[in-house]
Amino acid sequence: MQKATKVLIILFLIFVISIFYVSLNRDTSYNTSSLINKELPEFEISFFDEKKFYKKNDLKKNDYTLINFWASWCAPCRTEHPILMKLSQEKNLKIFGVNFKDKKIHADQFLKELGNPYAFIGKDINGKQSVRFGIYGIPESILINKNLLIMKKFVGPLSSENLNQIVEIIN
Repeated sequence: MQKATKVLIILFLIFVISIFYVSLNRDTSYNTSSLINKELPEFEISFFDEKKFYKKNDLKKNDYTLINFWASWCAPCRTEHPILMKLSQEKNLKIFGVNFKDKKIHADQFLKELGNPYAFIGKDINGKQSVRFGIYGIPESILINKNLLIMKKFVGPLSSENLNQIVEIIN
């Protein structure tokens, strides 16, 4: 009986180590390359201040739109904000800010303190609309053209390098 117990323990340890090894070697990077050159999904995002909605076709009038998912409680959103302020000066680009799972009073204070780079702002109180864009965390940004094709997706806070990439694409 004791020999059978040892064999079971050894088999169990091999199983646990195998599972651990496989999970460590799994590619867990968030790959968004499959979204590039795909059309933006249909959406209906509430205006920040009203009961109206932004829809996909509202973005057709812009040469380029950067859809930025952000929240006042998000520290990396604060980090990327100066980049958004610089991008807001670009003539060919409008920034659509989607406030994600946030309280309006906190979002207003955030924009009052740091400045408002957004041409228009929507809100996604429960996060359901953001999932349609493939958003799993914030900040994330999606650059689209006037044909509503996704040109680039940025996971995490925008950097100076991302700023240069966006400016190169839109100019």
